[in-house]
Amino acid sequence: MTKTERREARSSAIFNKQAAAYAAVQSIKMLSPKVMIKNPVMFVTEMGAVLSTISLFAVSADAYAVSVTVVLWFTVIFANFAEALAEAKGKAGADSLKQVRRETVCTRFVDGGSEQIVSSELKVGDRVLVADGGIIPCDGEVDKGIASVDESAVTGESAPVIRESGGDRTGVTAGTKVLTGSIEVIVTAGAGESFLDRMISLVEGAVRQKTPNELALTVTLSGLTLAFLMVTVALLPMGRYFGAELSIPTLTALLVCLIPTTISALLPAIGIAGMNRALAANILAKSGKAVELAGDIDTILLDKTGTITVGNRQAVEFVPVEGVTGRKLAETAMNASYGDTTPEGKSIVVLAEKLAGLEADIPDGAEIIIFSAHTRLSGVDREGRKLRKGAYDAVTAFVQQNGGLIPPDLKEITDRIASSGCTPIVVAEDNEILGVVSLSDVLKAGIQSRFARLRSMGLRIIMVTGDNHLTAKAIADEAGVDGFVAEAKPEDKLNYIRKEQKGGRLIAMIGDGTNDAPALAQADIGVAMNSGTQAAKEAGNMVDLDNNPTKLIEVIEVGKQLLMTRGALTTFSVSNDVAKYFAIIPAMFILAMPHLAGLNIMRLASPESAVLSALIFNAVVIPALIPLAIKGVRFRAMGADALLRRNLLIYGLGGVILPFAGIKLIDMLLSAAGIF
Repeated sequence: MTKTERREARSSAIFNKQAAAYAAVQSIKMLSPKVMIKNPVMFVTEMGAVLSTISLFAVSADAYAVSVTVVLWFTVIFANFAEALAEAKGKAGADSLKQVRRETVCTRFVDGGSEQIVSSELKVGDRVLVADGGIIPCDGEVDKGIASVDESAVTGESAPVIRESGGDRTGVTAGTKVLTGSIEVIVTAGAGESFLDRMISLVEGAVRQKTPNELALTVTLSGLTLAFLMVTVALLPMGRYFGAELSIPTLTALLVCLIPTTISALLPAIGIAGMNRALAANILAKSGKAVELAGDIDTILLDKTGTITVGNRQAVEFVPVEGVTGRKLAETAMNASYGDTTPEGKSIVVLAEKLAGLEADIPDGAEIIIFSAHTRLSGVDREGRKLRKGAYDAVTAFVQQNGGLIPPDLKEITDRIASSGCTPIVVAEDNEILGVVSLSDVLKAGIQSRFARLRSMGLRIIMVTGDNHLTAKAIADEAGVDGFVAEAKPEDKLNYIRKEQKGGRLIAMIGDGTNDAPALAQADIGVAMNSGTQAAKEAGNMVDLDNNPTKLIEVIEVGKQLLMTRGALTTFSVSNDVAKYFAIIPAMFILAMPHLAGLNIMRLASPESAVLSALIFNAVVIPALIPLAIKGVRFRAMGADALLRRNLLIYGLGGVILPFAGIKLIDMLLSAAGIF
């Protein structure tokens, strides 16, 4: 089964018998006023049903009053059913995740030794060993070793991934399995706080909060409900004045038909379904707001290494400056890479061993200089010698500070390597530059076509990288992005995002490293790779379980689909009130004001049949629209004006026409059955 088929299967699973049975039970439990008050419109509907029920016992109950009361209760239950059915999908997802989360016996290092311990007893900062065939017991970061890890239980992908110390592929998730290799993991989340625990909590809906857009719509709907409530209450004395006795069931039916019950009933389901659709695309959204906001993003900022490129740049060539031998350069580059645990550093050692047959020669007491985003160089201090490798400007500045000169051919060498799309790493010993190591970047498969699709949606794609301008330009041209920021430090990414935001743009940042964390936190949407560091995953408001930088396509489509669905159903809900006016208003006052018969354009059989037909249509349209609310309006890549026109045509005009046909059909069925 393909990945798309698996997602479709998960999407359709919500409509199975188990989900429907769960939703049916929940829809009754949710009748509690404490639950219903969260949705003011449906709370008013429930209170109307209660009032109508009371009137059955206070006044002589006839078939009409009983029918109205029953339909009112079904309206409330159908609304609860819509929300419960959406939650059923989250519950099903949570149940499958709970099967992944299990107690695991693991080896924890303690006091120079080790001990066997169950995963629930691990604490943040503990160090555990996971060998071949072992289940990773905790969320953490690889501190030592390298392993092939099966993450299918979390991501659904069958292909194993590599996790290793150093670089930005250190993150591991509880419940995943080590296939080959051995790693030492430092625990970053305690019991009940793991990534998997948070996923379970989110998909169960326990922490789902209304988004700003949803809150604004709820306030608007509540205002409309209050206005119609005042109008309905005023109709009671008005009816008496004109000699028309209006019963409690009739007034309640009018109120329920006039207030926006359809969109209010489906609004919670739309929000829950949005997060579920994101999860179905293997995107963990930490809030509904993040999903909704994704629909308005106009600029995407991507870190190059690990997102646009595969991430593991490989040393492919040693290029010495004039007067230096290739062997001398290779030997110095190898020794300068001692202690460098990054894939790039390891590849330099491998290339030196392969081409020159060298072995690292580092005496005890040598000082390792760790690479940092600020210094942009690394190396070794040994026996009075300073071996360095790093970016052109960083190494040349180091050499000049030590009284050295810059070789005249160095610039030409680095420019040639950079213009070919590779990354030049300058190597120096003390105050002498020896040459350049060429590191080759590899673009992720299919990245260009994915970027083209993002641009077709009106999005700008900006690449950020610590590489020099020439290297950045070569990679940017090959990948097909709209622009790039070269030689970027963490603060440069942050400042760029702030600058764009001040210009009114909404920014999405995608990254996987600790140095991406500030930018991920500042961006409107921060998508962290699941393979990335814990700092990146904590800073972002979304986590991509597939580690696919172009996954933002799915995120944006889900966000736009959520907004489109909410807008479409709101338009439909408001427009279908027109038919109800023509059904109920004449029915209520036709005896006192016979000339209102002209408004009965549907030629409904009787006043009772008109009220009941409108009320039944108002109730049944809710479950009829549940599939649309949960699956969402189909996303189409078109402009906002075109989308508005399309929604007004389909859901606005359709919302006017369909109720006329539906109410008339129900009226005909009631008349044919001899009920009214």
